[in-house]
Amino acid sequence: MLQITPNGGRSWLLRTLIGGKRREIGLGGYGDVTLADARESARAMKAEIRAGIDPVEQRKQARAALIAQQQRGLTFADAVERYLETKGAEFRTEKYRKQWRATLDGYANPVIGQMLVGDIDVHDIVRVLEPIWTTKNETATKLRARIENVLAWATVKGHREGDNPARWRGNLSETLPKPSKVAKKDNHPALALKEASDWFAALAQREGTAARALEFVAMTAARSGEVRGATWTEFDLDAKLWTVPASRMKAGKEHRVPLTDEAVTLIKSMPRFASSEYVFAAARGGMLSDMSISAVMRRMASDDEGKWLDSRNGRAAVPHGLRSTFRDWAAERTDYPPEMAEIALAHTIGNKVEAAYRRGDMMEKRRAMMAAWLAFLRSGK
Repeated sequence: MLQITPNGGRSWLLRTLIGGKRREIGLGGYGDVTLADARESARAMKAEIRAGIDPVEQRKQARAALIAQQQRGLTFADAVERYLETKGAEFRTEKYRKQWRATLDGYANPVIGQMLVGDIDVHDIVRVLEPIWTTKNETATKLRARIENVLAWATVKGHREGDNPARWRGNLSETLPKPSKVAKKDNHPALALKEASDWFAALAQREGTAARALEFVAMTAARSGEVRGATWTEFDLDAKLWTVPASRMKAGKEHRVPLTDEAVTLIKSMPRFASSEYVFAAARGGMLSDMSISAVMRRMASDDEGKWLDSRNGRAAVPHGLRSTFRDWAAERTDYPPEMAEIALAHTIGNKVEAAYRRGDMMEKRRAMMAAWLAFLRSGK
């Protein structure tokens, strides 16, 4: 029959019974489909109905399959964008978000960026990772995990099916060598223990906020970023305690640092500006840059040529290397338990052990350890 709608639209319609239920099935628009073609389509559909097939349900299934296929038509590059829109808020800092994305933009997207996520298989992941797996293994390992995250998201969202081709265990582990076998450790250059006290004395002669921040880094064995981002509200100077919130810690857990009298004095000596919350504020009130602290150590190495070098590789020591110097001191010059030094460095050593070292008496023992460390920095003994 010819159906004419109130607004003048005209189309061919088959009205029939399917399983005892009256159905109306569109056969196409008048003008686009001739009467003969409409009759032919109607005869074919009636034949399907007699064979037990519901043409209406078939159309619904075909439409659903087409929609599902279109949804799966997502490239890896687009999946990265969508993933970051959804999960990016979980990243600790904007800097980390940029690093996360940079590895994918630099290594993955040139190879699989324009591929549909549903078409990516293990061989494609190997093509991305293999060129840098042995030469830049740390980067490659992070890259693999980030690709796995993006593809896991794509699977949950219905853009792909099956196993994750970037999974390591029982998958890529059978194709690529273990990271521990190929990774080249590039430790941060550190001060030799025998030079630590001379270096600390030379640092004390330096002026400026960056020099004081570096001095505090040395006193506390903290990471440069933890010190540069320290705010006045994190310090309880009466209790001689610095509490770094979980949001600023690498492990995502609050870290308490016992302060020596000298560390408290240093903090009190820093000017306090109404326009800045930072203890070691930059000239314009914002956070001191990492390069500012590193520059102090570079200038020291340049001014005192031949000094403040890592004895293992001859490279100039860097701020992060002071943590290695502290760890060497604790292991070679003291009887303090290794766990106590690991807690001081904010390394994860197990919840039960860490909890024990955070209790009051252990905090005082850690305070004594940091006092001994400062005494070593001043005297070399």
